[in-house]
Amino acid sequence: MDSCDVLIVGGGPAGSSCAWRLRDSALDVAILDRQTFPRDKVCGGWITPSVLEELKVDPAEYGCGRILQPITSFRTGCIGGEPLETQYGSIVSYGIRRREFDDYLLKRSGARLLQSSALQGLERRGDGWIVNGNIEARLVIGAGGHFCPVARFMGAKTGGESAVVAQEAEFEMDAAQQSGCAVVPERPELYFCTDLRGYGWCFRKGNVLNVGLGRADSHSLSSHVAGFLRFLKSSGRLTFEVPPLRGHAYLLHGSSARELVRDGLMLIGDAAGLAYSMSGEGIRPAVESGLLAARTIEAAGGIYDRQHLDPYETQLAERFGRAGKNWVTAIGQRIPSQWISSLAHRLLNTRWFVRDIVLDRWFLHAGEPALSA
Repeated sequence: MDSCDVLIVGGGPAGSSCAWRLRDSALDVAILDRQTFPRDKVCGGWITPSVLEELKVDPAEYGCGRILQPITSFRTGCIGGEPLETQYGSIVSYGIRRREFDDYLLKRSGARLLQSSALQGLERRGDGWIVNGNIEARLVIGAGGHFCPVARFMGAKTGGESAVVAQEAEFEMDAAQQSGCAVVPERPELYFCTDLRGYGWCFRKGNVLNVGLGRADSHSLSSHVAGFLRFLKSSGRLTFEVPPLRGHAYLLHGSSARELVRDGLMLIGDAAGLAYSMSGEGIRPAVESGLLAARTIEAAGGIYDRQHLDPYETQLAERFGRAGKNWVTAIGQRIPSQWISSLAHRLLNTRWFVRDIVLDRWFLHAGEPALSA
């Protein structure tokens, strides 16, 4: 029977960041994933410089042979409305392809990789776990996204949670599509639904285009997506048909009641429901939760009961804030629906609001320094 100290279920940024942080700990760390990397991953795919700083990734080294698209401006507005352009004059974010980014982080994590192996069984034995009947682990970490099997084992009811639902496509454009795309690589485009319950995006990374829309309300998602794609064509942003979009779901921080820690068990990343509440971005919270989990594991000194793992939840609360309603939810509850559309157009045509609130605070988290090692 195989054995390890820490088994991480899921090889995305949360799992690989946790393993990377533990690489010098003398712990035997393994990562189990049902897929083989590199693999495609549905995701808008952008990161702030803080993510690279936290993971000690050199942009010049990473960008050699991989997409690392500098972002220096944004085009924002309401779907159907007039957009604003916000220029920064410096790099404030990067576009990446998750297929490349996740594979890079996983391979440099230092963990043993158990790929093409899904988690099918989890049994408590003594102070550890038996996984799939043939792996012994003292600590199991769920890092498998919204539908993580470790989260389900801990009682998560994925069908009854208020998840954000999204549909998107990422594809390499041919010559005709490139000429029919008005989106500038350095300037992602964000267009908000007029009910302030979601937004669509159109993001070019070299010759790769990512188009999608996500909403906190799952009702009529397909019609909202179709309307957004019509808007992109009618406004001249795209002149061609976008390939079929794929769906996915995730939980916003503060919207989940998932148990994050139990004796010998932890949840990190999207499995823990940590996506930023206003933008839905999940990569930086995933990375930071993996790093915080690793910090807790090292401090536990090999004792992985709940008492020694509880500091992880405290650190998450200190980093991301306590659970609470986000701004959009508050607006929706206090303002009549017929006024929300007018309010959305006014706010998203106000330059200081777009730059200071929407971009700097919600999307770039410009005021939050990188997590220290």
